[in-house]
Amino acid sequence: MTGRHRLAASHIGVAIAAFGVASAMGVLQALSVADVSFPERSESLYYLSVTAHGVLMALVFTTFFIMGLGYLLAQETLGRITGRRTAWLGFALGVIGTVLAAETILRGQSSVLYTFYPPLQAHPLFYIGATLLVAGSWLWGGVMIASYRSWRRDHPGTPVPLPIHGMLATIIVWYLATFGLAIEVVGMLIPWSLGWVRTIDPALARTYFWWFGHPLVYFWLLPAYVLWYTVLPKVAGGRLFSDRLARMVFILFVLLSTPVGFHHQFADPGISAGWKLVHTFTTYAILYPSFVTAFTVIASLEIAGRLKGARGLFDWIGRLPWGDPFFASVALAMIAFTFGGFGGAINAAYAMNTMVHNTAWVQGHFHVTLGTTVALTFMGATY
Repeated sequence: MTGRHRLAASHIGVAIAAFGVASAMGVLQALSVADVSFPERSESLYYLSVTAHGVLMALVFTTFFIMGLGYLLAQETLGRITGRRTAWLGFALGVIGTVLAAETILRGQSSVLYTFYPPLQAHPLFYIGATLLVAGSWLWGGVMIASYRSWRRDHPGTPVPLPIHGMLATIIVWYLATFGLAIEVVGMLIPWSLGWVRTIDPALARTYFWWFGHPLVYFWLLPAYVLWYTVLPKVAGGRLFSDRLARMVFILFVLLSTPVGFHHQFADPGISAGWKLVHTFTTYAILYPSFVTAFTVIASLEIAGRLKGARGLFDWIGRLPWGDPFFASVALAMIAFTFGGFGGAINAAYAMNTMVHNTAWVQGHFHVTLGTTVALTFMGATY
């Protein structure tokens, strides 16, 4: 490992470790749901495994991988990482926060599932650990922005490289999303878990959570799109169909990603029907940049196939490098995302959401759409 890549590799190493523990927790869940007997099986172990799986996968694996990817792209495309000491401080905060939160989960003191949903209450160190993880990620965002500003001073008038354009959009989405989470955790859940206040408003806490909870999936998805747009066409042997369309997609996600969370609260009586309907429309609006991505990436792959001699309508597909682990991972991720995306349109529909609310449909949609798409892309990128 070279010195200039040690920062990125350390982050990705933590991500892979979290992925391993979370995967083991997923096996425990599957055995429990399948009603398979195993030692120490219990209801408390099941909910512990659900919490550990959700937190380590959705928050730790993704956040550390994205931070590592950001540092790698900054080093390779900008030629610099401005503020390495701050970057290592952010890494340390994230690791400490992860250990604190994971310890309380694995000791059975914070079985609150994936969400920060009162009246389910976790140990105070769980919330403090999550806060430290987010604080570390904020430092990462600051280092990335400082690196971009340093590069911009040396390259006035030059368009920022597309990978950094996408990562800057990711950082903006993350800052907007975690602002709501910070209000809930620091302003409500930590004082409540410490016993400083007797009660908090569950409906308000849920609203703050979904301010964060749905934009979170775009925090995962945008770095995957960065890889789809910038690495995949090269691995396929072609070129990106349109740089401008790709840049537009990232801008649209910044504008449209945050005001969609109420579609997770269609069953909540504390939110008016009018606001729920508004979030139906905003949720459908954010489907558009993903449709543009599908068109642009598939067109890029067709270019690669035709550069390799394909002449028929679909024979370019067979010319693609299916034996390459990155290409195969991303191609399968995109196929899964297609099925999951259509399912998401049902979740977002004000009327149809009622039919699938609180059913296994929701977990299925989540795992097919982001769990498969993002995880496969990041796994291929690691290779």
